Amino acid sequence: MAQSNVSLGAYELPTTYLPPDDVPTAELASLAPSVGEAQRTTTIPSRPLLGAAPLARIIPEDVHSALDYSNGLIVALAGLSARTKAARIAGVALGASVIFVSLLTDYRLSLAKRIPIEAHEVIDHAFGVSAIAAPFALGYAKRDPLAAVIHVAAGAATILGSLLTDYRAVRGAGRRPRRA
Repeated sequence: MAQSNVSLGAYELPTTYLPPDDVPTAELASLAPSVGEAQRTTTIPSRPLLGAAPLARIIPEDVHSALDYSNGLIVALAGLSARTKAARIAGVALGASVIFVSLLTDYRLSLAKRIPIEAHEVIDHAFGVSAIAAPFALGYAKRDPLAAVIHVAAGAATILGSLLTDYRAVRGAGRRPRRA
């Protein structure tokens, strides 16, 4: 095996071992842990919602959290560009609430880890139902169809995404990590 030493003045980096040229690419890929595996080993799995949800844990939480921020922004922008006052208020309120909750949730892409991940999951479902119901309950579904479609789509996407997310806490607010 070839060795490479890199020296930066007083700081010595660890020795890097380069694999020989005859190692197949598939073997190289298996040597490095995937991002999902690294997340699973450094975080605490959440308890299933109502003992059953999520349906399948196929969406990594980092992807989910990025989608939370983008959904909040999209719903707020749809509200800001809406023609009716009800759609503007609903869009800004729903979008700001999603972004605010995301900034305070116990996951890696937040500012403060105050809201437990299980509570975030429940809030995601409540947001989804609220976003779907808002155009009909507030009466702007027919008068502002673009904002209504965006709100309903964002709500449905949030519910579906929540049912498929591998929720994991960074700190595990209020509980100890489970032992395997």
